[in-house]
Amino acid sequence: MSSHRQSKKRRYITWAVAGTAVVAGAGIAAQTSMAATTWPAQRTFTGRAFDTCAAPSLSAMKAWHTGFYGAAAVYVGGKNRGCGQPNLTASWVKSVSTLGWKLIPLYVGAQPPCQTGSSPEKITASTAASLGATDAADAVAKASALGMKAGSPIYLDMESYDITDKACNDAVLTYVRAFDKALHAKTYRTGYYGFRSSSAKAVADATDRTDLPGNLWYALWDKQNTTTADWPFGAGQWTNHSRAHQYMVNSKESRGGYTITVDRDAWDAPVAITG
Repeated sequence: MSSHRQSKKRRYITWAVAGTAVVAGAGIAAQTSMAATTWPAQRTFTGRAFDTCAAPSLSAMKAWHTGFYGAAAVYVGGKNRGCGQPNLTASWVKSVSTLGWKLIPLYVGAQPPCQTGSSPEKITASTAASLGATDAADAVAKASALGMKAGSPIYLDMESYDITDKACNDAVLTYVRAFDKALHAKTYRTGYYGFRSSSAKAVADATDRTDLPGNLWYALWDKQNTTTADWPFGAGQWTNHSRAHQYMVNSKESRGGYTITVDRDAWDAPVAITG
């Protein structure tokens, strides 16, 4: 995932750093108990997914629809998004959904103030709450424009950082809560991509569970296609189709004459509502 937002060099530098009240971990119940007018039924996918920097062409998606992967993550927006998305349009979303693909909206929002390297948008203690709300509004606008309807999840990408830096960690959690609260206000479900030993752990270990993500996508590159056998957090956390696991990165694969470098994901969580 990190290479999709950053250079490969930056990726491994980063990896080395090793509302309404919603209780994260309650799964579907947490997402649907929001004080919204009406929550659409959650659309869940269980199986193997992939994520890659730029959404592949429609021809590539047709060739890759062999049954090995059933879902694909797409970077819908964020100032820290690393690749242009010439293929990612409302028409593309409609076409690949018609083919049978499930889509996973991913938003690369502001990054931690203590994170190694530079990012176009970073969190600060003073701007964390306002920035989280602003970025969430942008994420909803971007997803909606692509035809990803209310009730869809939006997964916030938070790269690795030093979670022992309390001021930094507090700022990140403030940003995440503001982002999630704003998503819920627009009837979009909350998701979060983070690293098992850092950004995901920060959310999992937070004492105050208010407005934390209802779905957790954890990066643990152990090559195990599972969301249970290697689950690194509490057994009662993110149950009931609320987990995803990025288990392999930089896998160069060819199908139907199209070669794409992807990250592999074990998926048992919500996907976009389209069509």
